[in-house]
Amino acid sequence: MAFTVVRFNLVDPAATPETLAARYRAAVEMAAYADEQGVDTIQTEEHHGAANNWLPSPFAFAGAVFGATRRIAVTVSAIIGPLHDPLRLAEDIAVLDLLSRGRLVTVAGIGYRPEEYAAHGVDWKRRGALQDELLETLLAAWTGEEFAFRGRAVRVTPRPYTQPHPMLLVGGSSKPAARRAARLGLPFFPSAHLPELEAYYHQLREEYGTDGFCMMPAAETPLLHIAEDPDETWARYGEHFLHEARTYASWQSGDIRSAVKSAATTVAELRAEGVYRVVTPEECVALGADSLVLHPLCGGMPPAEGRRSLQLLCEQVLPRLKG
Repeated sequence: MAFTVVRFNLVDPAATPETLAARYRAAVEMAAYADEQGVDTIQTEEHHGAANNWLPSPFAFAGAVFGATRRIAVTVSAIIGPLHDPLRLAEDIAVLDLLSRGRLVTVAGIGYRPEEYAAHGVDWKRRGALQDELLETLLAAWTGEEFAFRGRAVRVTPRPYTQPHPMLLVGGSSKPAARRAARLGLPFFPSAHLPELEAYYHQLREEYGTDGFCMMPAAETPLLHIAEDPDETWARYGEHFLHEARTYASWQSGDIRSAVKSAATTVAELRAEGVYRVVTPEECVALGADSLVLHPLCGGMPPAEGRRSLQLLCEQVLPRLKG
């Protein structure tokens, strides 16, 4: 059976505080429904200073989801590691791991937007060194033992629920990211389908003598919306998909590689491209993918339409996949 993901980034370019509060509440309620229906994980992420209200605080959102659910995981994919205080992050993840009894999955990347670093007063040129410090600190902190941090002895409490530590993966699309994961014995989460980078990671693991695995996206990992009439949905809501696609594409430049990068400039181009797809329940079942990623509130999608999409996944797709 396919691994099922419901993604929330809470984007809403036309939000007021009142409507954004309603969107956050709707997302938590949808996560509770997905939990009851057997969806595997809620996925969320971190971005700062976006005019369209892209979620900046994924761990706060994860805590709300854990409070409303019993079994579903939350995958934070990804945090921008160097923007976080290492000790405080170790504490926050430990508390969420305890609250959820091990349902938190954290992917730590370094980001690709210098303006986010500037806004937080963090040196973009030091991002690699800061990421190394962050990961090493998390692993040391979760042992519950005293360790050296920036020239002083510290101990972080509480110890997390998951042993030896909460699920932590290194994200990225570069050789330094793969090296970092291999050296520390952490799983590697490439941001796109990059078989050569996966091979490089495993080669380094053998050299370092560390354990680990690679969770690489498939060659195609479309973001899905499920509807009875895809033509009508594209006509009514295509601008929501396009807004998010164009925003995300505008942040990526140079050698940044992503599984969901789009080059579309119109709704028609976006539909033809296939990165964002509106499918019927029957088409969703026929995809036959290892994983299905539903994006029900994409680009400011009305919550009522998002709920319909999620309901179709849970009531008309999942039972057939299980069958």
